[in-house]
Amino acid sequence: MGVILKVDFSSSFKVILNQMLKRLYHLKTDTMKQLLLTLATICALDAIAQIDTTQRTPSLVDFDAYASLLLEVKPHRAERLVPIEQFNEISKEENVIILDTRSKEMYDAKHIKGAIHLNFSDFTQRNLERIIPSPDTKILIYCNNNIDKDDVFFQSKGFVPRNFYDNEKELTLALNIPTYINLYGYGYRNIYELSELISIYDKRIQFEGTEVGKTTFGVKFVGD
Repeated sequence: MGVILKVDFSSSFKVILNQMLKRLYHLKTDTMKQLLLTLATICALDAIAQIDTTQRTPSLVDFDAYASLLLEVKPHRAERLVPIEQFNEISKEENVIILDTRSKEMYDAKHIKGAIHLNFSDFTQRNLERIIPSPDTKILIYCNNNIDKDDVFFQSKGFVPRNFYDNEKELTLALNIPTYINLYGYGYRNIYELSELISIYDKRIQFEGTEVGKTTFGVKFVGD
């Protein structure tokens, strides 16, 4: 029993098809087979090219939903920015964690004393629930842009115009912001963010890590 395949070819391939069919009668068998194979390949590619891409499954990237979340988070965050003194006081309470979302390399080298680590790129509901099981937990966050005088382990994130004449503005790109937004999006509401720029030598803040206390040419360059 034969099977009829109906394909709606584009006009350009219909022209090619007609021309090739007219010449097939005058060719040797092997050559005809090769041409038929080539023709079949062309037709298949043409059919694939005409697939309606609107039927494809969309990605799980929703910019509009994220933009809406940002508008919701903005007033919430504005009330949760705390100076270093309040940051330190909250850190002493029960059911509180200090969360460092920088790279593991930078965290291991130096971080605020007592902080736990989860790289921002590893944020998933499962990973967050593993280290912060309760959404009621108070979460203190900080990032590179909170720490001054250390361009090795706390390099500020931001864009500086490459050319003075480009009329481009400087732009800070602090990790705190996407960290806050994503924590909120994952259901955590009890978030507090360090609001100040603190010198690495400020005694109100303590650090720990593999590089803390090391010296270069006899001069300490990281905080104790």
